[in-house]
Amino acid sequence: MKPIPVKPSRVLFYGVTGSGKSSAAHAYAAASGLPEFSADDDIGWLPGWQQRTVENQRELAADVASRDRWVLDSAYGVWRDIVVPRAELVVALDYPRWLSLTRLVSRSIRRVVTRQPVCNGNVETLARLCTRDSIFYWHFNSFARKKRVFREWQFSPDMPPVMVFRRPRDLDNWLAQVATAAGANVT
Repeated sequence: MKPIPVKPSRVLFYGVTGSGKSSAAHAYAAASGLPEFSADDDIGWLPGWQQRTVENQRELAADVASRDRWVLDSAYGVWRDIVVPRAELVVALDYPRWLSLTRLVSRSIRRVVTRQPVCNGNVETLARLCTRDSIFYWHFNSFARKKRVFREWQFSPDMPPVMVFRRPRDLDNWLAQVATAAGANVT
């Protein structure tokens, strides 16, 4: 395995649906001072639950990846090959299914009730959560594949270093260390 860089300038968060990638990426960006990008908002979705074309997603992903500094909260399969080679660190959230599914259900229900806008102003509805292309379906359909992907990355000499967290408290401790180190370096 490759050594973990002390102050990476391009960080990709990766994990199963509902693991908390976006929240973790947001916290890391705030602690490190790196600019934050969202796979859903900045690359994947348009208003009205319209997914951008693959070509457009790849163009937007290439724009993010070409920058010197970024934090990205996920990488869709159709453009993952663009951002992963540019990442200096992949932070993998390898939580058990019960935890990620519990988080996903709780988050989704809260969003339905509060009508909190997500993905460029889109709003989740109970009806949308019950469709074949719902976020729940996506969780079950992609869970094993996503775990396999970052485990392969972890042991591949061709991939950036991968830091794996199996418990949320370990991630929280690391994020606190990042924030402390960033604060200590501010003059």
